[in-house]
Amino acid sequence: MSRAMYIAAGGALATAVSFGPARIGFGLFLPQLRETFELTTRESGYIASSAFGGFLIALLLAGYLSARFGPRLPVVLGSLAALAGMTIVALANNTLMLAAGTVLAATSAGCCWSPFNNAAERGIADDRRNRALSIISTGTTGGIAGAGLLALGVAWLYQEWRVAWGIFALMALLSTLVNFRALARLPDTPATRPVALPTQLRRLCRLRALPLYAIALSFGISSGIYLSFTVDHVMRAGGLPGLASELSGPVMYIAMGIGGIAGLATAEIHRRIGMTVLVRTLFILSAVSLLACGLAPTSWPLLLLSALLQGSCIMMLSAIFSFWSVRLFPELAAVSFTAVLVIYALGNIIGPAAAGSLAATLGMNIAFAITAALSLLTALLFRERIGRAA
Repeated sequence: MSRAMYIAAGGALATAVSFGPARIGFGLFLPQLRETFELTTRESGYIASSAFGGFLIALLLAGYLSARFGPRLPVVLGSLAALAGMTIVALANNTLMLAAGTVLAATSAGCCWSPFNNAAERGIADDRRNRALSIISTGTTGGIAGAGLLALGVAWLYQEWRVAWGIFALMALLSTLVNFRALARLPDTPATRPVALPTQLRRLCRLRALPLYAIALSFGISSGIYLSFTVDHVMRAGGLPGLASELSGPVMYIAMGIGGIAGLATAEIHRRIGMTVLVRTLFILSAVSLLACGLAPTSWPLLLLSALLQGSCIMMLSAIFSFWSVRLFPELAAVSFTAVLVIYALGNIIGPAAAGSLAATLGMNIAFAITAALSLLTALLFRERIGRAA
């Protein structure tokens, strides 16, 4: 296998594990976890927000480690964090262990994303780089759908949820071993003149970047709520008709993963219709997804539509965050992308905690409706440019 394909395969496996079960596993198995550990809705929201907080801290750590030591160290550490965290969850016998394992596993997503841009730049020729990065990005879609399929199989065979988390941990071990080998001995990149941190911050705070930061925060809030509470909301309503209630969540996550395939077409759609129309459309679709789940949690067509749309929005907006940050700050490509992801992660932290508290008094359907209103408001207010380019 060529170096390019080895890096691409390792990257796809790392993103599948870290953005699949390690990041969304808590929400996928929340009904079973709630029953086992007697979690309240508010406690569930706090654990989900804490996990997204771990993602935020890991993003910052990965940026430093990748710049200082290269991409292998943060990716391997992230895979080990997923291995340790998911093992702790599988063995948890109290709420504290569950929360600790969930947070530790979620940090892997922060460590296993941006370093692969560095790895591709250092180890893959220009004519193969875009293809390799596309393969790596599809790992997220595969991880979400794969987690759903495994959860479906475990429920279908009447196995305990801990079995699934044990298998997740084995996949994290495989990711650790593959990427330890795939990212070894990468050539150095040409030396560039470093930009001082105060100068970087001043550039990143330009007015022209405000629309990008705004949509990152808004979608961070809404996607954090969706990933944390959708399955639990559906199962508490009785699940999909004609299907055992514990199978409803896996079916939705499989559909979400399938919907994420649309992310591969983001650049082409952007070229045809422009950024403003594309972003507004995605946030309108996000609002539809949230409303469909919040108000019709037992409808087959509406729930499948909800999952497909949410998966598409997650992958397409992730692609937009990447290429828009590079376009705005070509001289700070890695730093600007990390800055956008940090704002997105802040939204992930805010959303579940707020929704959990709100749902405790008004109900989860109201929480979903208010979140849909936020997405719709974002679509209405969005402008690609504010003022003159700085």
